[in-house]
Amino acid sequence: MSPISEVTRRDIIDSIVVENIIWSGRLDETQFLSRIFDLKQLPSTDSRFSSAYGDIWQHRLNNNDWEDDWIFYDNRFNLLSCDDETFLRFLCEMIHPVVRNDVGEAEMLCQLFNLSLQRDGYEIVERTRISSRPVFAARLIDLQKAPAFDSIRTSFNILEASYILQQITRMEGALNNDPCLAIGTAKELVETCCKTILKERGVEIQGNPDLPHLVKKTSRELRLTPEDIPDTAQARDTIRRILSNLATITQGIAELRNFYGTGHGREANIRGLQPRHAKLAVGAASTLAVFLFETHQVRASKEGEINE
Repeated sequence: MSPISEVTRRDIIDSIVVENIIWSGRLDETQFLSRIFDLKQLPSTDSRFSSAYGDIWQHRLNNNDWEDDWIFYDNRFNLLSCDDETFLRFLCEMIHPVVRNDVGEAEMLCQLFNLSLQRDGYEIVERTRISSRPVFAARLIDLQKAPAFDSIRTSFNILEASYILQQITRMEGALNNDPCLAIGTAKELVETCCKTILKERGVEIQGNPDLPHLVKKTSRELRLTPEDIPDTAQARDTIRRILSNLATITQGIAELRNFYGTGHGREANIRGLQPRHAKLAVGAASTLAVFLFETHQVRASKEGEINE
C-alpha cells in the first residue's frame, strides 16, 4: 500500500480543482506532461492517434473538449494510485519556475500541498534555485533529523553569507531526493567556508586549490591547537588528523559522485549513491565547516581584544 494515501491524494486534487489552479502553469499540457511521462509511449484513447501525445493534443489543444481536471482521472497516469515518486514529482513540477513564474503562487501551492502531505510523512521543500527562483523537491520528513541542519544554520547566521545558507538549504532538500547533489553541495560548503575565512583574514588564495589544500591552508591560518590543552604538540597532531580525515571523507565521496552521477553513459545496472552516502558526506562537511568557522570567530575575537 502506498504511504501517500488515496485520501491525501484526493484532498490535494480537490484543492487544485476547487481553486481553479491551472496544473500545467504557463506550459501547454503536452509540454508539462512530457516533463514527467513519455507521452509517445503511452496508449491513445482516440483511434485516430497512436499515442497519448496525439489525443491530448487533439482534445486539449485543438478541440479543448476534455474537462480541465481530466489528468487526475485518466488511468494512463493514475495519479490517485501511482507510486509516490511519480505523484510527488507531478506536484513539484507544478511549482517549478519553468512551469510557474510567479514565486508567490508557487510558494502558496507548496504550502497547500504540504498541509496534506505531512500527514503521510512527506513535505515539499526548496532544493536549489534557478535564476534566483526556487526549485522544489519532496522528502520524507522523519529522515531529515540528522545531520542537525538547524544547529549548522545557527553557526552561520551570524555571518552575512547568504550563499552558505543557500548551500545548507540545498543539502537539506536534496539529502534523500538527490544524494549526488547533496554530496556535491557538501564539498562546496567546505570550500566556501574556507575561502570566506581566508578572505576575512586577508589571506590570498593562489590558483584553484583542491579541498584538502584549502582545509590545510585554513587550519594553518587558524592555528588549530587550543592553548589550554596540555602537551600541545600531541593535541596539534590529533586535531589536524581529525580535520584532515573529515576533509578526505568529503573529497572522496565527491569524487564518487562524479563516477556514479548521471549523464556519463553509465551501465544500466550500476546503482547510484544512496541517501546514506549523502548523510556521511554532509555530516562530515558540516562538522568540519562549523568547527573551522567557530574557530575563526574565536580567533577574530581574541585578535580584536589584543588590538584594542
